[in-house]
Amino acid sequence: MNYQHAMTCHTDGIKVLAPVKWRSLDGLVGVFWDAEGHLGARGYYLSPDPRIVIFFNDVSSHIRMTNREGGMTEYSRPMTRAVYVPAGVPLWTSFTAAHRFSHLDLHLHKDRMLRFLSPTVGTSAALAALRRPVEIQDVGAIETLASLLVDEVSGPTKHALYAESLVGAIVSGLLDIQDIGGEAQNGRLTQAQMNRLAARLNARSDGRLTVAEMAETVGLSESWFANVFKQTTGKTPLQWQLGKRIDLAQKLLVESDLTIADIAAQLGFSDQAHLTKAFRQIAGETPAAWRRVQQAR
Repeated sequence: MNYQHAMTCHTDGIKVLAPVKWRSLDGLVGVFWDAEGHLGARGYYLSPDPRIVIFFNDVSSHIRMTNREGGMTEYSRPMTRAVYVPAGVPLWTSFTAAHRFSHLDLHLHKDRMLRFLSPTVGTSAALAALRRPVEIQDVGAIETLASLLVDEVSGPTKHALYAESLVGAIVSGLLDIQDIGGEAQNGRLTQAQMNRLAARLNARSDGRLTVAEMAETVGLSESWFANVFKQTTGKTPLQWQLGKRIDLAQKLLVESDLTIADIAAQLGFSDQAHLTKAFRQIAGETPAAWRRVQQAR
């Protein structure tokens, strides 16, 4: 498949430090960048096809990302080492500090992805995988595969089949194909999906996500997500999230000198009374009583 990717890309404050290396393969294009972003540098990216970005250094404390226009303040999260962006999903990035980075971009034609995935997992599961965004920080073997692919992108030494096989391995590892078509299709979320939810929630200082944001994280519609989440956890998404926020409140009660009112404000409760009511409902006692017990131990 002769494929030329067509991505809309606007950047400001990002400078390329070395010639860009790229290679066109069957239904995909690999591009290797070595660049630097200044404090306040920004980027906007939108592609009609799926794409994968793999960073070769940790950028989580220097770059933030969001899928909402104007959402960098309220809805942003740290950029992870590996990101899968489904077709048609916009991405905005912003640098919180100057940083040099290198990354591999893989632009993949949707039909090529289906041709690779469908024979093994089925068309329905393959389509579900392609709609589900993935963001992971612990890249593990994926970084090794990406490094081997960069070598072939920068200076081909083997048949194109070798590079295409590396892409296939990266796709399989990153999209967690083994879990797709398992519990989620039988009305339950997979452990990988629950891990992605927890990671995104932990990245928010107030521990809050809307149900729509939670559904987006695992690539499901809002109504279907609410159903399978209850089947998986026995709780509604907001009940589960409230439990996580109370866990965070307990951590702050033990590890900080913040007042209960300050903790309530930090975690997005309307006031101290709101936090106290939720805390008692889950922990069985008030925040003040719980703190005294912990301090006495």
